[in-house]
Amino acid sequence: MHCLAHLINPKLLLTSLFAVLLSCSVHAAHPNLVITDNDVQSMRQAIDVQGRFSSAYHGLKKQVDQQIAQPITVPIPKDGGGGYTHERHKKNYQLMYNAGIIYQLSQDKQYAHFVRDMLLQYAEMYPELDVHPKRKVKSQNPGKLFWQSLNEAVWLVYTIQAYDLIHDALSASEVEQIEQQLLRPFALFLSEGQPSTFNKVHNHGTWATAGVGMAGYVLNEPEWVEKALYDLDKSGKGGFLKQLDELFSPQGYYNEGPYYQRYALMPFVTFGKAINNNEPQRNIFEYRDGVLLKAIDTTIQLSYNGLFFPINDAIKSKGIDTIELVHGVTVAYGLTGDPGYLDIAQKQDQIILSGDGLKVAQALDKNAAQPYQFKSVAFGDGNDGKQGALVIMRSQVGGDQALLFKPAGQGLGHGHFDKLTWQYYDHGNEIVSDYGAARFLNVEAKYGGRYLPENGSYAKQTVAHNTVVVDEISHFDGNVDLGNANAPTLNYFETNQYGTVASGEIHTAYQGVELKRMLALVNLPELESTIALDVFDIRADRQHQLDLPLHYQGQLIETNFALMANTKQLSALGEKNGYQHLWLKGQGKPEQELAKVSWLNDNGRFYTQTSLVNGNETFLFTQIGANDPNFNLRNEQGFIRRVANKKHHQFISVLEPHGEYNPSKEYTLDASSKVTGIEYSEQGDLALIRLVIADREFLIAINQLPDAESLQSRTFNYQNKTLTLNGRLAVYVLNNQ
Repeated sequence: MHCLAHLINPKLLLTSLFAVLLSCSVHAAHPNLVITDNDVQSMRQAIDVQGRFSSAYHGLKKQVDQQIAQPITVPIPKDGGGGYTHERHKKNYQLMYNAGIIYQLSQDKQYAHFVRDMLLQYAEMYPELDVHPKRKVKSQNPGKLFWQSLNEAVWLVYTIQAYDLIHDALSASEVEQIEQQLLRPFALFLSEGQPSTFNKVHNHGTWATAGVGMAGYVLNEPEWVEKALYDLDKSGKGGFLKQLDELFSPQGYYNEGPYYQRYALMPFVTFGKAINNNEPQRNIFEYRDGVLLKAIDTTIQLSYNGLFFPINDAIKSKGIDTIELVHGVTVAYGLTGDPGYLDIAQKQDQIILSGDGLKVAQALDKNAAQPYQFKSVAFGDGNDGKQGALVIMRSQVGGDQALLFKPAGQGLGHGHFDKLTWQYYDHGNEIVSDYGAARFLNVEAKYGGRYLPENGSYAKQTVAHNTVVVDEISHFDGNVDLGNANAPTLNYFETNQYGTVASGEIHTAYQGVELKRMLALVNLPELESTIALDVFDIRADRQHQLDLPLHYQGQLIETNFALMANTKQLSALGEKNGYQHLWLKGQGKPEQELAKVSWLNDNGRFYTQTSLVNGNETFLFTQIGANDPNFNLRNEQGFIRRVANKKHHQFISVLEPHGEYNPSKEYTLDASSKVTGIEYSEQGDLALIRLVIADREFLIAINQLPDAESLQSRTFNYQNKTLTLNGRLAVYVLNNQ
């Protein structure tokens, strides 16, 4: 509605002059955030053309029609995460957003009126609200609608878009009431009212700056946009751009890990798109060499079989179909036209009703998708990319495998004390596992849906991961600040036709202890298989007890050494640092040479870890669940290799997938390990691993020089044979006839 029409309309004579001026001051064009007027024109044409976009529109319209037929409910906030009022307010912002889109495409004002009426109810309630009754006073800033301000910011990100979409269907008095009683005080509460969160370089700060910055564009408050970008005092010490500088590595890896990377992606991409539409001269998607687009691509790479690698505080069921990444892939395709993104969009099977979503839908209708290329890659951690790395190794030899190695940084408050840990995946399943987070997301009966106490007492502790624990004490003694200040070093990473190898080390996880680990995913095409090689070297200035846990998914099948099982009474393995949550189920002490532990995974394959032992290691078999009165923890299995009174020790092992178990057709193949020999030796910087498997003798050679530029073709002698190594990793078949 034009400003002049407001002024000459006799029905507005009783409307305050302020409201008229306010109406005149806002942007002439709405919508003006992620969806623009040009987008709307194209989308309106597409909804009448058979295809994915039309189907998505009619599907969403049907959902919205069912929901708006119900009475509007805007309850007084009282519940924590997962409770009724919490979930109702979440549903409300999503419903307002969806109804706003349907209004723009259908031009049916009933949808705009629904959003208007809900916003007016919020505007009636909001001025009377105090901070949320279930707030966590000590740990973080509270919201008013929600128990934490993070959810409050998410509400604003969605709601300001909904308001933008229906703005032009409102009267001046409705604009005044919604803006003055709701949107403006809401944005000010999240910014000036909570400066510690708004200025924080953290995903909470990202959501807050995105919401307030987008409100600035819609409410014609350019000063809000500047503060969202550069900190409340516009110093650049905080704000959205500082978050882009500090939270991502140059390759686009987010330092809290994949779970929080996909969550933070939504405000980064949404606000980024709004900036690009309103101020293209800022070149936001070119900022830091295109770090936002790199972040979208990296998020995809941080997944296996559709699920994100569950490091740090991660819910293990989250995957590439999460709505945040759907939006990310949509924007990435809209900006780049890369057909690999269409492959991911096809797997996500969700079309976003936006201008970029229309591009995705039309391209998929034309079968333009090309396979997305998952790679073996080392993602540098930290804003400079030099604070360790997260390493992904992949292979297609004998099936789809992935090995995740974590010589990465702490990951702020959501990080775990798990330096140099690893996980392994094969044939679609997790084999060597990480617990992830101890949390039942939005299940109010479980601690209000928040992180459980066991997240700190077990899931974050080192023993919950697959890395060395010294003297039953977690890395950095569980001190987050110390962990954030000390990252591992990635010594090297290389991938070639023989597989992928990486090495990392850290000297600050324990005083006077050096931890160094080399992991390799090695291709053995002669056997149509791969093996995972693990060499963990510990050197200390005095004697320690050293534990190396391995947590696995599946049923224990056999060991090649005697086990003493605790069949009548169980006790916890320790008293603190996570050990208090592990039942000791049994133990054994293998004799010298090879120790084997085999298990069967749900994917129908067998897995055997074969370890080099010298008779002084004890294997402790554990199950999670001790000291867990509320049954909060999953009862998963593991075993710990333990040595005592050691200043220097090497844990050396090979993980071997083999065989098949088919209960439906009642057959079992190759249930027993075929590894019959492992020898480890070094020639200077050259690590040599002789592996005898399935009557074949292999030699794995790894050049451990840290400087890749100094790697040269070199010859060496092994068993009276002269061999040549080009690069860092090679495999030789010694008895190949």
